[in-house]
Amino acid sequence: MSKLIMIGNAVEVIRPMRSNYVDLILTSPPYDSMRAYNGYKFDTEVFQTLAHEMYRILKPGGVLVWVVGDQTKNCTESFTSLTQALYFKNQVGFLAHDTMIYELNKPPLSHNRYEQAWEYMFVLSKGRPKTFNGIRIKKSHPESRPRIKGYGRDRDNSRDMGLARNDTADRLKGNVWRYTPGATKAHDKYIHEHPAIFPLGLAQDHIRSWTNEGDLVLDPFVGSGTTGKAALELGRKFIGIDISPQYARIACRRVGLTKAYQWSENA
Repeated sequence: MSKLIMIGNAVEVIRPMRSNYVDLILTSPPYDSMRAYNGYKFDTEVFQTLAHEMYRILKPGGVLVWVVGDQTKNCTESFTSLTQALYFKNQVGFLAHDTMIYELNKPPLSHNRYEQAWEYMFVLSKGRPKTFNGIRIKKSHPESRPRIKGYGRDRDNSRDMGLARNDTADRLKGNVWRYTPGATKAHDKYIHEHPAIFPLGLAQDHIRSWTNEGDLVLDPFVGSGTTGKAALELGRKFIGIDISPQYARIACRRVGLTKAYQWSENA
C-alpha cells in the first residue's frame, strides 16, 4: 500500500510499528496553545514519549524534520521549540544535523514587537543521514576564478580539491527557506478548515532532500495532508496520522483516499 491515513493518538498508532521502518518523518506539531486543534492538546509527556517512538521507527540514517515555533505570552516567548530540540538531542539520541529556518512570506500584524517572520525546522537524524539530495539554485553572480593548487584539500590531505565548484552557475541552497503559508489555489480552499497549513513547497523540498523514490514518509500530525500530497507526487510512500477525524478526512481528500482508518489496538 502506497498511502494510508490513520485516525488516532500518534503515540498509540506508532507504538506497534516495527523498528527501523521509516525513512523520513516530516511534521509540524501543535505547539503551545497558539491554536485550538479541535480541543486536542500536545503536552510534554506525550511529546517525550513520541520523541522516543519516532527515533525507534526511523531507519538508521533516517531523518526527522520538526517544524515548530513558539508562543509569545505576557511579553515572553515560551522557548518550547528549543526545549524540544534539546530533548531530541540529549535524551533521545538524535543528531542535530541542521537548524533550518522557515521564513514566512505573510503580511505583518500589529503588535508592540518586531514581526515574527519565521519558524524553526529542526533536521534531526538517527546517525549520519543516509540520503542527501541537495537542492541547488542559480547563482546571482557566477564566479569564474581559476582553481588554485593546494587550496581546499580534503580531510586527510591526500587530494587537492581546489576551489570546489567555483566555475558553476549554481550553488547549494542555504538553510533559510521562504514560503507563503497556506493554500493558494482555488480548488484547495477546503484545506483551510485546518488552522495550520504549511506550504506544499516546504514539504516537497524536504522530501526531495532526505529521501529517494520509493522511500516511506510519515507525518504523525497529518493535519491538512500537505506532507502526504508532496510525498505521493514525488513517488514516495506515505503514512499519515491525526487524532482528529475532521482533519483526517481533509487529508484523505488531499491525497485521494476515500477514508481514513480508525486505529484500534485490537485491529
